Amino acid sequence: MTPSTASALIQCLEHYDVSCVFGIPGVHTLELYRHLAASNIKHITPRHEQGAGFMADGYARVSNKPGVCFIISGPGMTNMITAMAQAWSESIPMLVISSVNSHGNMGSGNGWLHELSNQQALIDGVCAFSHTLHNPSELKQVLARAFAVFNSERPRPVHIEIPINVLSAAYVTQKASKPINSALEQIACTSVASPVLIEQAAQQLIDGSRVVILAGGGARHSAQALQRLAEQLDAPVVMTVNARGVLPTSHLLAVSASASLPAVRALVAQADVVLGVGTEMGPTDYDFNEDGQFDIPGIFIRIDIDAQQMHRSHQPQLALVGDANATCCEILDSVVMLGNRAGVDSKLGHQLAAIANAQTIESLSSREKNYIQTLVCIRESLSNVIIVGDSTQLIYAGNSAFGMNTPGSWFNSAMGFGTLGYALPAALGAAQAAHGNRPVVAICGDGGLQFSLAELASAIDAKLNLILIVHENGGYQEIKNFMETKSIEPVGVELMTPDFSAIATAFQWEVLRLKSMKSFSNTLQEAANNNTPTMILIEDALFDEKSN
Repeated sequence: MTPSTASALIQCLEHYDVSCVFGIPGVHTLELYRHLAASNIKHITPRHEQGAGFMADGYARVSNKPGVCFIISGPGMTNMITAMAQAWSESIPMLVISSVNSHGNMGSGNGWLHELSNQQALIDGVCAFSHTLHNPSELKQVLARAFAVFNSERPRPVHIEIPINVLSAAYVTQKASKPINSALEQIACTSVASPVLIEQAAQQLIDGSRVVILAGGGARHSAQALQRLAEQLDAPVVMTVNARGVLPTSHLLAVSASASLPAVRALVAQADVVLGVGTEMGPTDYDFNEDGQFDIPGIFIRIDIDAQQMHRSHQPQLALVGDANATCCEILDSVVMLGNRAGVDSKLGHQLAAIANAQTIESLSSREKNYIQTLVCIRESLSNVIIVGDSTQLIYAGNSAFGMNTPGSWFNSAMGFGTLGYALPAALGAAQAAHGNRPVVAICGDGGLQFSLAELASAIDAKLNLILIVHENGGYQEIKNFMETKSIEPVGVELMTPDFSAIATAFQWEVLRLKSMKSFSNTLQEAANNNTPTMILIEDALFDEKSN
C-alpha cells in the first residue's frame, strides 16, 4: 500500500530520533494516531494542550532534543500559544504539528469545526516559522528545515500545520527529488567568528586586569570550555537563571546570583573587560526591577549565535557571531597561545566572586534566606536533582541567589515570558526525559498550581515519578506583596485554597504534609523512595523557621 502523509510523518519522526510526543487526540488528528501505535514513539496525554507544550518544554531541556506535540486545529492551537510563547522566550526547541481544515474549508468563514480565519497567522509570532503543508511531497523538506533551526540556529518552536485532506493523502514524492542525506539532516552549528576576531577577543581578555564572564542559557552546552576559560582568565562567571550550574555552585569562580542585584552589578561595573556568552542580556536577568541601573562600563565582548541579538540590549564593542561552545574553545586556545595575563593576581577572581555571593545573600530578607536554605536542602538531599519552578516565591528567591551543580538542572517560568501553571507539566516532561535516572522536583504556589492541577492525572497515566512541592500561602502572595509596596489595596489575590491533600489522593498521588523545616530532608528522602508521584505540602508559616 502507498503510505499516507500521516504514516510518512511518523516514520520521519522516528528517523529524527523522536521517541516521545505530547498531545490530545481529536477528530482532526486521527490519521496521525492511526500510525502512532505501531511506531516506537511513546505518546503522553496531558489534560490541556497548554500542558502538552509545557511538557515538551521540560522534555527538551533535559533530553537536549526538541519536544514534539500533536495538536488539533482551532482550540488546540489557541490553547497551545502560551506554551509556545514561553518556549520562544527561553529559546527552547519545540516541534508543534497540528491539523488545519481541509483545502477549500480553511479560512472559508462557513463555520467548519475548529475553523479559524487564519490559524497560521495566529501562531506566527511565537515560532521560528509556521508552514502549511499543502502537498505531501513537502514533508521531508519542511522537517529538515525544522531540525536545522533546532540544531544550527538559536532554537525556537516550529509549527507545521497539515490540512486534514493532506494527512490522509497518498505520500508520493516527486521523482526528480532526492532524499536529503543524513549529513544535511543532522546539521550542527559549529560556526565561529573569524580567526582575526577570535585573536582580538583573546588579547582583550588577556590585557584586562579584571575580567567577568556573563553566561546565559546559550552557554549550557559549553560548560567545560567555559569553565576552563574562566580559570585561565581568573574570571568570575555570573550565571543567569538558565545558566545556573554551568559552573557548579562549589566552584570558586561561580556567581550564582542575579545581575539585577547590587553586589553583582558592582562586580560587573568594576570589570575592565566583560565577556557575554550565550546571553540575550534581557531585562529579566539583568534589570528585573526595571530600574535601569545595570551597566557595563568596560569593554564588552559578546558571543551569540543570533547576529540580530548583538543589536539588542547591550551592544558590544566586539561581536563574535557563532556557537558558544566552539567559540569558547577557539578563544581558550588563543588565550593559551598568547600567554597568561602578566602581573594579575591569580586569586583576585575567587575573592571577587566570593564577595558578590556573600553580599547578595546578606542583602536578602530573612524570609528569602530561608527560601534559599530550603532549595539548598533539596539540592543536597537528592543527588543530581532537576528542579522545575513556577512563578512563585521560592523560585523568585532561587533566581536571585541559588546555584546548581550541573547545567540545565534549574529552570522555571519566573523569568522571560513569566507564565503560571508551568512547573507541574514541565516537570512531567523532564521526568520523561530523565527516564527515572534523576529525581525531578516541581515547585509551585497554591495559586499557580490551580492553572494546571489536572495534570496530576497525566503523571499517573504516563507512569512518571516526581515530587511536587506546594507552597500554601493563600493565593498570589507575590503579587499581593507587590500591590502593597505600590500602596494598592490588594484585590483578586487572596484565593480560596482547595484541599490539595484530598485532590492529590483522588489522583492517586502520595501526600506528605511537612511538620517542620527541620524534617524537610527526611521528608524529601521519603518522597524520593516512593514508587509513585508525591506531593509535599508546606504551610507558609514554616518558612519562618530555618531548614537544617
